[in-house]
Amino acid sequence: MWSKIYKKIVIDFAKINLLFLAFIVIYSFYQAKNFNLDASSDALLLEGDKDLKYLREVNETYGNKDFLVLTYTPVSNFAEKETILNLQLLKSKIEKLTWVDSVITIIDVPLLKSTDENLMDRLKNYKTLAYPEIDRKRGFEEIINSPIYKNYVISEDGKTSGIVVYIKKDERLAEYIKVKDKYYYQSIDTGLTKEEKKNYKNFLEEYEEYKNLYNTRNHQNISEIRDVINKYGENANIHLGGIPMIADDMMSFIKSDIIVFGFGVFVFIVFTLWFIFRNIKWVIIPLLGSSTSVIIMIGLLGLIGWKVTVISSNFIALMLILNMAMNIHVSVRFLQFKKEFPNSSKEDAILKASKKMMLPILYTVLTTICAFLSLIFSGIKPIIDFGWMMTLGLIVSLLVTFFLLPSLINIFSSENEINIRNTEKSFVTSILGSFAKKSYVVIFGLTGIVIIASVIGIFKLEVENSFINYFDKETEIYKGMKKIDDELGGTTPLNIILKFPTNQNGDDSANDIDDEFSEWDEDTEKNEKKSKYWFTRDKMDKILIVHDYLDSLPEIGKVLSFGSILRVAEDLNKKKLQSLEIAVLYSKIPEEIKKEIVTPYISVEKDEARIFVRIKDSLKDLRRDDLIKKINLDLKNKLGLKEDEYKLAGVLILFNNLLQSLFKSQILTLGIVMLGIFFMFLILFKNITLSFIGIVPNFIAALFILGIIGLMNIPLDMMTITIAAITIGIAVDNSIHYIYRFREEFELLKDYNKTLDRCHRTVGIAILNTSITIVFGFSILILSNFIPTIYFGIFTGIAMLLAMIFVLTLLPKLLLIYKPFEKG
Repeated sequence: MWSKIYKKIVIDFAKINLLFLAFIVIYSFYQAKNFNLDASSDALLLEGDKDLKYLREVNETYGNKDFLVLTYTPVSNFAEKETILNLQLLKSKIEKLTWVDSVITIIDVPLLKSTDENLMDRLKNYKTLAYPEIDRKRGFEEIINSPIYKNYVISEDGKTSGIVVYIKKDERLAEYIKVKDKYYYQSIDTGLTKEEKKNYKNFLEEYEEYKNLYNTRNHQNISEIRDVINKYGENANIHLGGIPMIADDMMSFIKSDIIVFGFGVFVFIVFTLWFIFRNIKWVIIPLLGSSTSVIIMIGLLGLIGWKVTVISSNFIALMLILNMAMNIHVSVRFLQFKKEFPNSSKEDAILKASKKMMLPILYTVLTTICAFLSLIFSGIKPIIDFGWMMTLGLIVSLLVTFFLLPSLINIFSSENEINIRNTEKSFVTSILGSFAKKSYVVIFGLTGIVIIASVIGIFKLEVENSFINYFDKETEIYKGMKKIDDELGGTTPLNIILKFPTNQNGDDSANDIDDEFSEWDEDTEKNEKKSKYWFTRDKMDKILIVHDYLDSLPEIGKVLSFGSILRVAEDLNKKKLQSLEIAVLYSKIPEEIKKEIVTPYISVEKDEARIFVRIKDSLKDLRRDDLIKKINLDLKNKLGLKEDEYKLAGVLILFNNLLQSLFKSQILTLGIVMLGIFFMFLILFKNITLSFIGIVPNFIAALFILGIIGLMNIPLDMMTITIAAITIGIAVDNSIHYIYRFREEFELLKDYNKTLDRCHRTVGIAILNTSITIVFGFSILILSNFIPTIYFGIFTGIAMLLAMIFVLTLLPKLLLIYKPFEKG
């Protein structure tokens, strides 16, 4: 019954079928307007990471503004009047941008050593390098030696300055994030009601729509500040950095990758099809099938509202490659039928080819889907999305292959396809077939060496990686981050939150403090009153001890805390300050200074202090996990803090959580893929021995590629972690096609050696062609600006090549040895 319905759709009503599919393609083009990209920081998050929740609490307490950083290296030095004037001009132009909240430069740093007044007067009447009467040389020396500003707004050699551009807070986006977190954590903790789930779904649509608007505005902002830099930065070497800039450039990378990968793979497939068939008709027919799949998928993504990230930016290339493999198998099978049975009708050959290829292609798609679905267990959002996206894409490709391709062949092919290149002659498959039959010792010897090398390499795998190393050295992202990392105190932030007991009045008389503050007491708020008693010497000593410890670690660049300003005050005062003096100092600091160098590091209300450090992300021997563990242990064992007296938070923690989860997800995804594919083999072939034989060559290829990555000391990252599972899922397709055809031919020939020769002349050539297509298709990914994508392309291509060799040598050898099929 189903075969009759299928015949009517693809043969009898082929033109109507094509019109229907054309309508779907047109509708997909319409929905493609909603196709969106996403380069947000979600790419660095684990689903439900508790450290993210805590980091947001920290940011709420101590303030967190989005900002851009400009590294400014002038032609002349900063003590020159011309340099100050140029910097003032650049600053004024940036400040006029509507989205800029404030700009902090070296000329805004308060100079406290420029006069001989007492400390309080200096704080009230401070001057900056911008003042005409200031001794600029003396002022510059103060900044470059300042515990606060050295390696922060000025490099140690005094040649490069940092310009911090704070962006006006988007209150609406901040509120959206709060609501989103509330829904998410409620769904985990207590669950959502039916009504709440509906509201959550509607909210997410609204949130994503606003994020698109925010991304558009961010792109305009980055373009505007780059225009300013180009116009007013002729007297200095300037690099732009910061998360908003990275996010915008990542969007550009994704767009570029989608276009370059899609076009590159498209062009390569054209040449591959011409090489295989040497007939323009058989280039166009499979190409139409693959292009249709991609267009429909883009339309579906637009309809669903699924965003493409830098991880999934290669989905178009992957879909073209995988769909083309299906199309080649069906097309070659059709041509083989026409050659073997020249008197049979074109329609019969199409139906026979479709029927013969339906089951093996269905299982190859299911095994590949199994590989991509395994990625959802990674816990890493962009990888999870990539897994679901490719699963949907493969389903689309399967449907298009068996509903579009047969109709195209029926309409555009002739009854006698005799001018097709001979598809049963291949020097490569002949050599591999002969090698499989004769070379027992060599095959198993090389397999043993591969397994040993794989095990050695796998034990050398590590997940340490620098975010900066994800980008090509010629990109603005890399240049800006490298400059900040080397000369302005590091890039990756880490917070150490010190928690103090509440109601601690300290080591001085409360009465003395009350007397000192009596003048302003009645006008202060509750928090300011508490501050009279809060600033005790023992608290300050604890902050300084932790500050100095962190400053001593070679992996850490700039360290900032309340201890920084305390050191400045003590240096100016020529003595160690006590509780009363510290409290008075806190009260007398001008609000504009307090907002920059005090409020971000002290929370009187929560009885906490924040020490902010930046990690030198580009250090070659940096081990993030070891560093985090060392800090935690040393705070407890060396500095004597209790576990409840401190906590670490920051992007470093989130990034490390992501990296450490990669090992777990690698083991889990590989295990899931292996079990899933084994059971599919068992269902398809109903033979345990055959199932093991089918999976072994691909598993070895996947392990070997992991071994190569380990031996080359290339760290696992968000892309390379997916290679093994995806390789097994895609490469096992070859095993299914080969074993399925071997069983079919063996039923006719009843001889293993003859069957092997026959399979290498038929399905072996299709495997060779599709594998070469996949290998070179993946090689297109080396054109990316995102280094993990380049690694993904290179190593997946190598893995697919190895898998193809194993399937055409080790697999048939195992079939010859174990003889799993019945003998005649």
